[in-house]
Amino acid sequence: MQNNKQIQIARELGLSDEEYQKILEILKRPPTPTELAMFSVEWSEHCGYPHSRRWFELFPREGKFPVLLGEDAGGIVYQGQAVVFKMESHNHPSQVEPRQGAATGIGGIIRDIFGSGARPIACLDSLHFGPLDNARSNFIFKGVVDGIAFYGNCVGVPTVAGELYFHPSYQGNCLVNVMSIGIAPQDHLAKSWAKGEGNLIIYAGNRTGRDGIGGCSILASQEFNDQDEKRPSVQIGDPFTEKCLIEATMEALATGFLVGIKDMGAAGLTCSSSEMAAAGKSGVKIYLDRIPVREEAMEPWEIMMSESQERMLLCVKKGYQDSVLRIFHKWGLEAVIVGEVVNGDKITIEFNGQIVADIPAQELTKPPVYTPPAEKPAYLETINRSNWDYLPLPHNWNEILLQLMGSPNICSRYSVFEQYDHMVQINTSIRPGTGTVVLRVKNLPWGIAVTTDCNPVFCYLNPYQGAQIAVAEAARNLAAC
Repeated sequence: MQNNKQIQIARELGLSDEEYQKILEILKRPPTPTELAMFSVEWSEHCGYPHSRRWFELFPREGKFPVLLGEDAGGIVYQGQAVVFKMESHNHPSQVEPRQGAATGIGGIIRDIFGSGARPIACLDSLHFGPLDNARSNFIFKGVVDGIAFYGNCVGVPTVAGELYFHPSYQGNCLVNVMSIGIAPQDHLAKSWAKGEGNLIIYAGNRTGRDGIGGCSILASQEFNDQDEKRPSVQIGDPFTEKCLIEATMEALATGFLVGIKDMGAAGLTCSSSEMAAAGKSGVKIYLDRIPVREEAMEPWEIMMSESQERMLLCVKKGYQDSVLRIFHKWGLEAVIVGEVVNGDKITIEFNGQIVADIPAQELTKPPVYTPPAEKPAYLETINRSNWDYLPLPHNWNEILLQLMGSPNICSRYSVFEQYDHMVQINTSIRPGTGTVVLRVKNLPWGIAVTTDCNPVFCYLNPYQGAQIAVAEAARNLAAC
């Protein structure tokens, strides 16, 4: 009976029966509720990519300049400087609560950049919505743009470029892709691991609440028929706290006392602690009752799954913890020792003197990989065989031109990018509106050109060629600047 109840809980958390059996094999015992929650988020598509991981191996890993791989952001190296960048989606949260969904997307991507040791210098976006004549789509569009502007402007990182597209297929689920770029000397980049037995784990930033609980595994598979029920799962962002977190983190990294650092983003403390342990091939023990919380009576699984924003997890050299704590306290941030690196290979969670989770970190962070069947839809064959020769030529070309220029997919984006402070940090040399933006890099004789491009109709008709066209379009825009 107990086993059947656990299987039902596992299903509700998004785990299949086969995955539950695999968990039993890994642990050699029934999992605790906290362990089930941890597996559910780490093995979700949003965190572990079990259905898409195999395709990542097709991406090129070499180029004209040295390529940075393996941490929480990618990058290239030029003349000893690392240009670090990352793009992520925040689609479902933005569909549920547009302003906060988009704002926390910006906050999360910025944390990935400064968590790598690079100072964020710009943000970009790629936004896709349903038609503007639909009231819900119009509301989502305005809320997302407002959320990006709110967070980026307040945190002091300019939003400098992006793209915007409207189509009925996005009416039920918008696409909100956000990107951030940072720069740092190559030898100043940070690792996202925990290693060195006896080194200490420090929690820094906002307190932990119930916002975002289950977001990465539950929101990722929901259909939005009842928006109000899902609203509590969306995280709440505080860009002013993030600004302090940026400065405190950069100052702490400069001391050389940090062994590793990781953002508490999707899956929160579960992701950061387990992935740092796995990356360092070490054991990590977390004392959960030391975590600063802002709500009463939080259960261990709630603390582990919480996606409260503006939080970082640090691995600090033993003996230097007080110096690091003082830096974060100086910036008005919570910072406490919550754990340590231990012998072994497990992530161990203790709460009020009881072990509530004890999992091999490598197993937790490497979900089963699936290859779902793929078949070309029959309707694409019909569309691609269509004959457009019968369409009559227009008689009034001036009218056609005006109609085209008035299309939401072609008209000026000024009303959007005027809301973004693209001149904060005063590095934007070529400003938004030209397809490509050029950023100067202070104290260096070169700059960075940035753009985001995609034609979703091409990708719909032919995903392979559509992706090629997107890369080519971005390259042309960069070359044209």
